[in-house]
Amino acid sequence: MNPATTVTLALTGASGMPYALRLLESLLKADRTVYLLYSQAAQIVARQELGLDFPSSSRDLQMQLRERYVHLPGQLQVFGREEWFAPIASGSSVADAMVVCPCTMGTLAAIAAGMSDNLIERAADVTLKEQRKLVLVPRETPFSALHLENMLKLARLGTVILPANPGFYHHPESVQDVVDFVVARILDHLGVPHQLVARWGETDN
Repeated sequence: MNPATTVTLALTGASGMPYALRLLESLLKADRTVYLLYSQAAQIVARQELGLDFPSSSRDLQMQLRERYVHLPGQLQVFGREEWFAPIASGSSVADAMVVCPCTMGTLAAIAAGMSDNLIERAADVTLKEQRKLVLVPRETPFSALHLENMLKLARLGTVILPANPGFYHHPESVQDVVDFVVARILDHLGVPHQLVARWGETDN
C-alpha cells in the first residue's frame, strides 16, 4: 500500500472528538497535508467533549488549529461544509485518502446512498468514485440492522469500516492510551508510520 501523503479528514457529530484531534495531530506530525472538514454538530461535540470552541468560519478555525499545531511540520487547510470550490469537491483532487472520524450513522447512510448535500458527503463520494482509500470511524452502539446494512454496502465498495473499538492487550493506563489505540489503527490503514502503541507481539520500550 502506498502511504497517503494528503488526507481529507472530516469531523461529524458523533461522540469521539478526542480520536479526531489525536488523528489530526498525528498526521501533521508525520508531515502530511490535511484537508479538514467539519459539520455544525462537530462544533457542539468538540465543545462538549474537549471544551474547544470551533468557530463557524473555516478560515478562523484554520488559524486556530494552525496556531495549536504550529510546532508540527504538516500542512493544514480547513473548509466549511458548503465550500464547493474546495479541491476535494472534484475528482481532480490530490487527496490520497479520506477519513471520517468520528462518523455519525447519518453521514454513513448518506455516503452509502451516494448523497452529496454537503462537502463532507461530496468528498466521500469523490473518494469512492476515484477508488481511493475511504475510512469511516463510527462511534455508535448498538448498531441497528439498517446501520449494519449501510456498513456492509460500503465495505463491499472497498470502504474500511473501523469502529472506535479499542483493544486492551497493550494494557492501557489512561484514556489517552485508549484513544491512541484506535488512532494507530487508522494510521495503519493510511500507511502512515507512527509509534503510538506497541504492536501485537512487540514490547513497548
